[in-house]
Amino acid sequence: MAVSIELTKEYGYVVLVLVAYAFLNFWMSFQVGKARRKYKVFYPTMYAIESENKDAKLFNCVQRGHQNSLEMMPLFFVMLLLGGLQHPTIAAGLGAFYTVARFFYFKGYATGVPDNRLKIGGLNFLAVFGLIMCTASFGINLLIRETL
Repeated sequence: MAVSIELTKEYGYVVLVLVAYAFLNFWMSFQVGKARRKYKVFYPTMYAIESENKDAKLFNCVQRGHQNSLEMMPLFFVMLLLGGLQHPTIAAGLGAFYTVARFFYFKGYATGVPDNRLKIGGLNFLAVFGLIMCTASFGINLLIRETL
């Protein structure tokens, strides 16, 4: 049995949060590009080697801040878009919170002290957990509707 889903006006907030995160991702990639020039780590090298570059740790922290955000992006996007179908304002709020926390995660990592990423940036995990709950609620609701 098919279930139709109507997108509410509030789902627009979910879409706009996704766009905001896309801009954050572009900004982080530009920061990595600047770090490549500053610390002389040229493509295709992904990470600098300490024995070859005295600034390897500084570059690698900038690179890891962006790379970790890329690693989390599929989970974030899917949970935001699916959870937002049933809970658009909650998902959009959690997504905005996640985006801001990811900014601080990156800024903290880019200091060259990896533990700094968690001071404020570590809160992004709470937002992801909330989005997972929104998506689980959506899935359960689909199953309950299906059996009624």
